[in-house]
Amino acid sequence: MHVPDGFFNAPVSIAAGAFAAAGVAVCLKGARSELNDRTAPMAGLVAAFIFAVQMLNFPVAAGTSGHLLGGALAAILVGPYTAVLCVAVVLLVQGFFFADGGLTALGVNITLMAIVTSVVGWAVFRLITRAAPRGRAAVVAASFVAAAVSVPVSALAFTLLFWIGGTAPIDVAAVAAAMGGVHVLIGLGEGLITALTISSVLAVRPDLVYGAAGLGRRLVLRTADGEVPVEEPAPAPKGGLRPILIGGGLIAVLLAGFVSFYASGSPDGLERVAADKGFNAGEQQSGVAHWPLADYAVKGVENERLSLGIAGVAGVGLTVLAGGAVVYTVRRRNRDKAEA
Repeated sequence: MHVPDGFFNAPVSIAAGAFAAAGVAVCLKGARSELNDRTAPMAGLVAAFIFAVQMLNFPVAAGTSGHLLGGALAAILVGPYTAVLCVAVVLLVQGFFFADGGLTALGVNITLMAIVTSVVGWAVFRLITRAAPRGRAAVVAASFVAAAVSVPVSALAFTLLFWIGGTAPIDVAAVAAAMGGVHVLIGLGEGLITALTISSVLAVRPDLVYGAAGLGRRLVLRTADGEVPVEEPAPAPKGGLRPILIGGGLIAVLLAGFVSFYASGSPDGLERVAADKGFNAGEQQSGVAHWPLADYAVKGVENERLSLGIAGVAGVGLTVLAGGAVVYTVRRRNRDKAEA
């Protein structure tokens, strides 16, 4: 659902940019409480994984595809503040290096794909896990629902923004129905990917799932003053982070460098609805459309499979570097504040 240049007028683009910048600033501060020795390395890996999986468009209807947005997934793995930063890093790398999403629409994309999905996904996840019986099954089920809901909400937020400041007239009810309908289907795919990922991490290292913190069994300690509920201590994690980081990195490289060649080539939900409803007339080419990695292809490499693979692997590397820089900055501010 990457919004291209030319979809929104200047006032809305500027306002969305200001809102996105403010949101990222808030999350840079909020992430200080989420990033520790375990979650900090995970944040770069999560960003790289989201970049890789976003290259894997999957079919959802005749001639239409969808891909992971990743806000809910990141929020459950590393926390909602850090999630916004992870997805924002992915969007920055995609926009500036791969011409995926417009540069003037970057604020819109961060608002819709990073902030809305992370906030909505985390809110739904917490609502379900607080009401459901405690346990891993509840976390996985909540992950599916949270991710599935976050996608159509983001699509409807796009419709509202376009109604306010789009560069083409629309029948808002018709566009909302079309965007909501196709993104419900995409949301189901998002929910499945999110639930499978969370389930896999829970099976190996549950301590690395931010949203699963405090899921140990509740015990009752009987004292002379009565019964006191206590948490059963979580089992000590087995092994360090290195195997997880290496394994996760290799999976991201495999997905971006090899599996992406088999992704659906059909237009995604936004592209399909924009074409069907005729509000894509103002679409403009990205200002970096002629850059070496634009459109996930390496200029000068004739073999399509090799070109896509190199671009995908390069994207994973760039995302890790950018994400690592953000995490390092936040962690350094934490250390500086602690030493002050």
